[in-house]
Amino acid sequence: MIDIMLPELGEGISSVEISDVLVKTGDNVKLDDSLIVVETEKASMEIPATSSGIVNTIHVNKGGSISPGDIIISISGDEIIKSEPDSAIEDKKVEIRNKASETLQKSSSNKIDTFNHTEAPFTTSTLTKPVLASPSVRRFARELGCDLKNINGTGPKGRIAKEDVQKYIKTRLAGISNQIPTLPLSTTGQYIDFSKFGDIEIQPLNKIKRITGQRLQHSWQTIPQVTQFDRCEIGHLEKLRLKWKQDNTKSDIKASLVPFYIKTVGKLLIEMSQFNSSLDNSNENLVLKQYINIGVAVDTKEGLIVPVIKGVNNKSILDISKELSLISRKARDKKLKPADMEGGCFTISSLGGIGGTYFTPIINPPEVAILGISRFLKEPYVIDGLLKERLMLPFSLTYDHRVIDGADAARFTTKFGSELSKYDKLT
Repeated sequence: MIDIMLPELGEGISSVEISDVLVKTGDNVKLDDSLIVVETEKASMEIPATSSGIVNTIHVNKGGSISPGDIIISISGDEIIKSEPDSAIEDKKVEIRNKASETLQKSSSNKIDTFNHTEAPFTTSTLTKPVLASPSVRRFARELGCDLKNINGTGPKGRIAKEDVQKYIKTRLAGISNQIPTLPLSTTGQYIDFSKFGDIEIQPLNKIKRITGQRLQHSWQTIPQVTQFDRCEIGHLEKLRLKWKQDNTKSDIKASLVPFYIKTVGKLLIEMSQFNSSLDNSNENLVLKQYINIGVAVDTKEGLIVPVIKGVNNKSILDISKELSLISRKARDKKLKPADMEGGCFTISSLGGIGGTYFTPIINPPEVAILGISRFLKEPYVIDGLLKERLMLPFSLTYDHRVIDGADAARFTTKFGSELSKYDKLT
């Protein structure tokens, strides 16, 4: 019998919610077949099989939670197929633990889930010690979103009891009550029985929308956000795109204007470093980043997901287009990993393919600005006394007024429009 377990999903991820179970008892699964779909705070992802065989026992349920190392299914098979030798896997585990230990010693004011990111009086001094706890205690901790690695057990040999988890949670709640304000998602402040007005249907929000909603509300309530509106003429750029589309023979590349937006923002982040920054935890210092990573909002069935394209300044339009197509497809197919959505410096949200004229996107902390692109449209303009048609692109820049003032925001949008008019090839 072979047990297939949930692998490490990324630094700081101690548990995930199971949104779907894709196999049933008796199924014949092969290597890399998808077993379950899990939801982290940022995305959905499918967990593949690491071995082939017949499903004997399914240890998880839809709607439940699971932690790295927990068994997903047990199968009847001959061997476990590993992609890496045991020594390499163990080295990665040690590296992940070390990174997690460093993260726990830093405050995370931009995180909603402080249970897993804030040091507590009961936090163990090392994450390499084995966690001793019964299955019922582990289940209890997962339901509360608590990482058992952060708790010192009071039982024999450091075994963690249910009371240890409760004491840790009470201490953590007392510690964060003065740090992060309560952010109820309800806008009414009271219970309303909508059924008395007519038939209703209750549809729970998935984890991505719940967490995204909490973070956006926190962003809106804690950051002084201002939006600068602007537009630019892109007739020359659209002609370049149409020629690119006509000549393009690669199925993995989509001839879109979005790569031009990404490349242009990358240039501006080098010139205007305050837009490529974050406030530190004290809100008194500016962290200026020397790397250029651009997040792009992708519309999926589960909600809005923001994968990140790394090192934009070192990539051509074709390189960016190819990577954009790849990460967009991975986002919609639930194949993104946590690392694909980390390290963003600036976010672009483009609704050009859907419609609209202007909108005010909400800043994605810890970033300090976000660009909202709308659909381009033809407008009449008087040029040299003659009425002519121009192709205009409306866009908006929402920025953190603690870091960026209105003059710099206006310079940014002006330069953005100016740079878009300079492209004459796919570089």
